Amino acid sequence: MSKLSDRIINLAESQTLAMAKKSRELQAQGKDIISLSIGEPDFDTPQFIKDAAKRAIDNNVTRYTPVAGIQELRKAISEKFKRDNDLNYTAEQIIVSTGAKQSIANVILSLINPGEEVIVPIPYWVSYIETIKLAEGIPVTIPTNVESNFKISPEQLKKAITSKTKMIVFSTPCNPSGSVYTKEELKALAEIIVQYPDLYVISDEIYEYINFVGKHESIAQFDFIYDRVITVNGVSKGFAMTGWRIGYIGAPLWISQACEKMQGQFTSGTSSISQMAALEAVKASPSVTYEMRDAFKKRRDLVLELLKEIPGIKSTVPDGAFYIFPDISYYFGKSYNNYHIKNSNDLSMFLLEEGNIALVSGDAFGDDNCIRFSYATSEERLIESVKRVKEALAKLK
Repeated sequence: MSKLSDRIINLAESQTLAMAKKSRELQAQGKDIISLSIGEPDFDTPQFIKDAAKRAIDNNVTRYTPVAGIQELRKAISEKFKRDNDLNYTAEQIIVSTGAKQSIANVILSLINPGEEVIVPIPYWVSYIETIKLAEGIPVTIPTNVESNFKISPEQLKKAITSKTKMIVFSTPCNPSGSVYTKEELKALAEIIVQYPDLYVISDEIYEYINFVGKHESIAQFDFIYDRVITVNGVSKGFAMTGWRIGYIGAPLWISQACEKMQGQFTSGTSSISQMAALEAVKASPSVTYEMRDAFKKRRDLVLELLKEIPGIKSTVPDGAFYIFPDISYYFGKSYNNYHIKNSNDLSMFLLEEGNIALVSGDAFGDDNCIRFSYATSEERLIESVKRVKEALAKLK
């Protein structure tokens, strides 16, 4: 009999973190591994944010914080939602957590009962499915592909809804595809959702500021479903603050209160120092993020141009985030020495071992035909990375 719970035995490891761990192990062995596996900006946290954290330490802001977050930060997030998204969330509707990942877990664990269904468009961020399973919910996926720009249609959404459907979880800009839903596309989905009074939406908008096509659009902007949307965001991606661990939600008050109760038993309030740093971030003009956004767009264009030189790779042009999610199924059925490529995981391991390049297989995101490139690294390393991929794939026959 196992000494571990069924819960942890059945929980899949995050494949993005697993690949990052594998990369570090190989690097420690002296191998020259380039890792494009983790979703982390390679920029430094802006100085004005670091200065705020230093002031907080000097001013002894080092004690327990309220579970829902420091009131001044919750108020600033409320104002940020109004300024950037035209969303009206009071400070009481804001819950600050240890990263957007905890924010999402709080909501799912607060709303989903055993046997209830949660719709998740493919490709999805790796932790959605496992968190739903932890809540004993049933993930119901909707497939997309390169041709649909990895977006679901209103017809697909309507077809997926059953009497057991409680929630839909999606991201825009999307990790891993980089797809961004337009206002018109979101409205069309909202018009389906409103027909089902017990259907709630988690809108994961953590990549809001890394958007190459103009204004970010939030599905909560539509008054007719505002009271059924939980908007998730944070400072990790837009402000290069991944290690500070700050995420937050804006939600109907009863959902926020439930998330506060849940968080109170798991972690309580997140780091006081990180919260004071995040306060400066959310108060700042979004323009402070433009330099990083523009650098990511330049890198995206570079990688897309280089990938054109590799036979059989099909890709969209991502409108946001810092990922490319090309279809690599052309290489399935090909072999080299003892490598036989049957799926995206085989291909990612082949590229790691034969090309010294770490990518994440598409099956981690629900689409086994694809593989995820993170271009959150220097142009020089990206050029070398695609060169390695090209040379390794050329060996497959």
